[in-house]
Amino acid sequence: MSRSTSHASASGDRTNFYDDITNKIIGELQQGRVPWVQPWGGPATKAQLALPKNASTDRTYSGINVLILWGAVIQHGFSGQSWLTFRQALALGGHVRKGERGTTVVYADRFVPDDAKQRAAQSGGEARAIPFLKRFTVFNTHQCDDLPEQIATTAPPPPAGTIEPRVEALIKGTGIEVRIGGNRAFYDVSEDYVQVPPPAAFFEPFNWHRTALHELGHASGHASRLNRDLSGSFGSRKYAFEELVAEINAAFCCAALGIVPTVRHADYIASWLEVLREDNRAIVRAASLASKAADYLLAFLAKAGDETSSGRRAA
Repeated sequence: MSRSTSHASASGDRTNFYDDITNKIIGELQQGRVPWVQPWGGPATKAQLALPKNASTDRTYSGINVLILWGAVIQHGFSGQSWLTFRQALALGGHVRKGERGTTVVYADRFVPDDAKQRAAQSGGEARAIPFLKRFTVFNTHQCDDLPEQIATTAPPPPAGTIEPRVEALIKGTGIEVRIGGNRAFYDVSEDYVQVPPPAAFFEPFNWHRTALHELGHASGHASRLNRDLSGSFGSRKYAFEELVAEINAAFCCAALGIVPTVRHADYIASWLEVLREDNRAIVRAASLASKAADYLLAFLAKAGDETSSGRRAA
């Protein structure tokens, strides 16, 4: 196969992937389900609230793979959020049950071809990296037999009484100014502060924490932090995209901290649908940026030693 044919094939594979994922999530939103808000809820789902992870390496999945795997947990009613490749299950002494179908996830990166390196060395220029997308199949541990007990067993839920203090410790650790008061939640880009109504204004206390994490998600994009584009005006596609990033970030943070988030109202879902229909890569980019935001925020809790457990944007 020629290099041009191979490149075209890879490009087509990426396009098909973006279409597949975007169409699936549009379908979920049209039915009133928000896959990144409460993917562990409902009578058919037995899994604990958590970010999906690889049971062999103990690494959590990120970006669009989180949404893909959460969707599989919901669809099939799996009992856990842990995943393995076919070979990893065998290496652990177990095996995937006959007839089980895996879930396709994706690894995206860039590489520099050897010939590009050689040309760059000869010309004194810079070698250009080429993006690639690799799909691979994973199986939930619920689909496997004979795995070691510590892998096959679902982790227990977070201890009672540790959720709210951990969120408060995270907020303190970020150093971002959080003002409590008023009747609106927003992030003020120009002054770089978050404002959230007092917890008593919310029907459920956990909703305050989820809302604060949403606004902190916006704040993570400040030029002094992750430097995302926060210039979108209210009602614009750029604004809706950033709201999508902040909301998925809040879902990721909630999953890591053991908080069940609430569902956004219909206006938000409508704006997300417009973004997704206009750009089939939007959900992949939004999930990737949301993972980076969540990792950024959660790292402050880790730095603090997790002591408690041992322009303006409208929300």
